[in-house]
Amino acid sequence: MSSPTPIPPGLPGLPGLPGRRPRRRLRTALGAALVATLAVGGALGGPPARPAAAREAARSSPTVAEIRARGEIVVGAKFDQPLFGLRDATTGEVDGFDVEIARLVVREVFGRRVARNIRFVETPSRTREDALTSGAADLVVATYTITPEREAVIDFAGPYYTSGQAILTRKADTAIRGTADLGGRPVCTVSGSTSATNLTTRVPTAVPVLVDTYSECVTRLRAGTVDAVTTDEAILLGYLATEPGAFRLAGSPFTSEPYGIGIAPGDPALVREVGTALRNAFRNGSWTRAWKRTIGRTGAPVPDPPVATSRQASRV
Repeated sequence: MSSPTPIPPGLPGLPGLPGRRPRRRLRTALGAALVATLAVGGALGGPPARPAAAREAARSSPTVAEIRARGEIVVGAKFDQPLFGLRDATTGEVDGFDVEIARLVVREVFGRRVARNIRFVETPSRTREDALTSGAADLVVATYTITPEREAVIDFAGPYYTSGQAILTRKADTAIRGTADLGGRPVCTVSGSTSATNLTTRVPTAVPVLVDTYSECVTRLRAGTVDAVTTDEAILLGYLATEPGAFRLAGSPFTSEPYGIGIAPGDPALVREVGTALRNAFRNGSWTRAWKRTIGRTGAPVPDPPVATSRQASRV
C-alpha cells in the first residue's frame, strides 16, 4: 500500500496529487467506454472477474469503472484522531475505525485489486467537501457528520456510526460538568466542523477557539490555554485513552452525530453501492470486527449498527 499523502491546508486545487483532474469532467465521456472495455474481458489489463453484483455496479456507475481501470482509489481520512484515523509517524500507515470502514467498502464495491491500492490523504474537517468536489479524493471517510448543509454540496452513504458531541477537560478541573459551565471559558474545536456550530448555538457565551485539528485542541488543553475541547464523544474517547490520567469527559453527549461516507455528487449508483456495502458489513459481522480491532481496544462495548443505512443518500 502506498504511503498516505497529506493534503496541505488552503486547498488551492488541493496540491500534492500530481496529474489528478476533476473526475466529473471525465465521467460522462469515459464512463461508457471504460465499462465496455472491462465488460469484454479487460483488454487493458483490468482486474479479475468479480461477483455479478459488483460487475453490475461497474456497468451502472462510471466512477466504479474509472477507479477499477485506474487500479487505485484515493480516500480522505483524518490523520490525528486516535481510534478513527491516526497516522503512524514511523510507518506512515493510517489506522482506525474509519480506515477499516473504508477498506471493507472499497473491497466490496471496487474489488480486491483496488483494495490493495488505497491511498489515504489527510482531509481535515474544513477541506472535506473541497477534496470531493475537486476530485482530489474519491471517497471521504473522516468522522464526517451528515448534515443538510453538506448534502447541498456532496452526497453521503450511511450512516455507518452515530456519536454525540461531548466535552473533554483536564482531569483536575472539576468545575466543568456540562455545557452550562462553558460560558465565558475558552473552548477549542475545529473550524468547519459541526462541533463549532453546535458550540456557538448551545453555548453562545463560550469563547470559541477554532483550529485546524483536534490534536491541536488537545495540545492547548494540556498546556492550559483553553479550558475544554468539544467534539464527538467517540473522538474524545481516543484522546482520553491515550492520556487517561490527564483528561476526563464532562457530562453526557448533547447532540446526535451520524457519520457518513462522503461521495462527490453526480453518481447516484455509487451512493447506492456504498450503502449496500455498509448494510452487508452490518449483516456479515465485518462492521463488528472493525469496531473490535479499533474502538473496541478501549473496552467500549460494541454498539448496534445504524439501521437506516441509505436514508441519507442525497440526490438518489
